[in-house]
Amino acid sequence: MHVLGIDVGTGGTRALVTDESGRVVSSATEDHQPFSSPQIGWAEQHPEDWWRACCLAIRKALVSANLSGKDIACVGFSGQMHGAVMLDEQGSVVRPALIWCDVRTEKECLDLTAKIGREQLIQLTCNPALPNFTLTKLLWVRENEPENWKRVRSVLLPKDYVRLRLTGERATDVADASGTLLLDVAHRRWSREMLQAAELDEGSLPGLFESPEVCGKLSSTGAAETGLKVGTPVVAGAGDQAAGATGMGIVAPGTVSATIGTSGVVFAATDRPALDPQGRVHTFCHAISGRWHVMGVTQAAGLSLRWFRDTFAMDSSGARESYDRLTEEAAKISPGSDGLLWTPYLMGERTPHLDANARAALVGLTASHTRAHIVRAILEGVAFSLRDTFTIFQEMNVPVKNIRLGGGGARSPLWRQIQADVYGHPVEIVEAEEGAAYGAALLAAVGAHIWSSVDAACSAAVRVASRVIPQPAAVATLNVSYSAYRRIYPATKELFNPH
Repeated sequence: MHVLGIDVGTGGTRALVTDESGRVVSSATEDHQPFSSPQIGWAEQHPEDWWRACCLAIRKALVSANLSGKDIACVGFSGQMHGAVMLDEQGSVVRPALIWCDVRTEKECLDLTAKIGREQLIQLTCNPALPNFTLTKLLWVRENEPENWKRVRSVLLPKDYVRLRLTGERATDVADASGTLLLDVAHRRWSREMLQAAELDEGSLPGLFESPEVCGKLSSTGAAETGLKVGTPVVAGAGDQAAGATGMGIVAPGTVSATIGTSGVVFAATDRPALDPQGRVHTFCHAISGRWHVMGVTQAAGLSLRWFRDTFAMDSSGARESYDRLTEEAAKISPGSDGLLWTPYLMGERTPHLDANARAALVGLTASHTRAHIVRAILEGVAFSLRDTFTIFQEMNVPVKNIRLGGGGARSPLWRQIQADVYGHPVEIVEAEEGAAYGAALLAAVGAHIWSSVDAACSAAVRVASRVIPQPAAVATLNVSYSAYRRIYPATKELFNPH
């Protein structure tokens, strides 16, 4: 018996097949077209491109595993969170989706906060109004594109649009819905108060399910386009953060993940909806019924390194240099980057500043610094930004006993060591860190009754492969650097804030 996990990411869609023991049998990724950014702070993608990539990735994964659609017992989903997909009466896409890193909606956030009140917003949804959240994107379209808004009849999150194409069902899970600003996170239901305040009809929203619940079956159209079998059950799945954490075994209090992908996330499971009164970290439903999670988000984590490489690191032929080469150079530089500091606010920042106008800064440059210093400063700066979340967890009494690293950043030995040193805590690498698609597959396995619960699935399938121990001298140096890092944003924010 096999299951399929599908992760609709920002850069591409990944399909991953596991057997009933949780072993990965095959995976395939199909790239998306890069998101378009018509203006600074805007980010849009075409949902049809996600569906195209999904169909190709599924077919490639099945071929690679030497399986056919009838061998797949259940399908699970994960995907980029917060994006707004707007559909008309026929179910056609009205306009390109505004995705998670689109931060054009600051005015809508201010208006919503003024209307409801910041404290009341956090009480209703466990979160403040931020430009990344789905509701603010809907309000922007209503205000700025009234002709488009008149056509909107339903709204979906990115992975749920792909699910619609696969099953014909409009459904979502409570973990992904937590990032809409429309969910009563504490009670795991759509918030009537938020819908009323936003003048939205609950009928425009998808049905709500817990992550391992079956919420639809493969339609004949979905089966024909993907090679899967008609009637194959599909579970609700989870947003990429909850799914990725599930795939790393972050399901009980005390075990925390620090993941570096395009964005960076520090994620802790909780047995209660733990709230930060300042709203600096997000409180969302977890992929496990009766559990929640808190997470801090760095907007441009891996994106910082990618931006540097794509902009400044070309070889003599004009090709982009490899990340491995850049990190090999950076490994020769001492911890602390000889005083050079990087704040990774290329796309504004969420945790801890909640400031769409925050801007990245390279501080402390001298004539003696080299490219390698800059790369190391970027790696350290991203880790400092993630450490901000650990600092907030401490204030909230969220326990941190084990830290597991994930995402592309966990594949770099240097970045692993830097994280251990910056956090001052041993870090763990799991045996097969396969990201959100793996978590989606584990949720599908629970839906297929291979395991009785998400806890049982993680206990059986997730194993720690190695640990990295912090180096005391580096910890001391980086503590000093972190203290300086923390002073940069307050010293520079007025330069870029229009208010």
